Amino acid sequence: MNAPPLWKATILASKADAADLAALLELTPPHPQAVLVSEEPFRDDATVEALYAQMPDGDLLAKLAGRAVHVALLPDLDWIKLSQEGLPPVRAGRFFVYGAHDAGKVPDAVIPMRIEAGMAFGTGHHETTALCLGTLSELAKRRRYTNVLDLGCGTGLLAIGAAKLWRRRVLASDIDPVAIEVARENARENREAPLVRALVANGMAHPILAAGAPYDLIVANILAGPLTEMAPAIARGVARGGTLILSGLLRWQEQQVLGFYRPHGLILRNIRRAGPWTALVLERPTARR
Repeated sequence: MNAPPLWKATILASKADAADLAALLELTPPHPQAVLVSEEPFRDDATVEALYAQMPDGDLLAKLAGRAVHVALLPDLDWIKLSQEGLPPVRAGRFFVYGAHDAGKVPDAVIPMRIEAGMAFGTGHHETTALCLGTLSELAKRRRYTNVLDLGCGTGLLAIGAAKLWRRRVLASDIDPVAIEVARENARENREAPLVRALVANGMAHPILAAGAPYDLIVANILAGPLTEMAPAIARGVARGGTLILSGLLRWQEQQVLGFYRPHGLILRNIRRAGPWTALVLERPTARR
């Protein structure tokens, strides 16, 4: 069965501007299912492309980008899957993330994860996903987590990584049913299906997510908008002594997002950055202050 048709927005830019334009496309509704940057090796030229399940507003994107944006309907092919097939493997912390095309190239002394994106976000190539994987690796050096939630799981990469680190059950949720199917398949492919429970849920209100709270670790690699909107519910879900990883953020959004979580008793413990992107590590103290 062919995938649903997709729309593509294309921007031509310099290499220096490509990252900022990619971030703009990531953050402007309707949020794309993938953002790709390709660079010319011998020229200062780059192409930024975003793939959408619905037609984006090209005029709005052009105004925000300050340059021409070409929007076109793509043929009925799984373009996201095709775009991922040539991606190189990723090293992030203790993890080695690869696709089917790199099977057989896994080095020693790593935690391997074979992830196929399909129509979901999260192959480890985006800075925010790699930041979260690196953060999980660092946290595992200091303690074990026994009750973990991956909120907005996409392909399930972070949930699978947590299951491999701590060998405990992990809940994974996403608003997108397609992402949940991809996450379940990836959990099976990585032999973690018994530990990763993936379900469709909009935020923290789902009965299963509510019943599992409070969590000693929540990972939410989403975007600044939903992270601020859900701040009270997410914060309530963090147990005393628990850890919260927030990502999908640009550097200029750090203080904005922190301003929504600090009033709920969460303390900033670390900031990890890669390019324009950020992951915040927060903690709820074990005792009231």
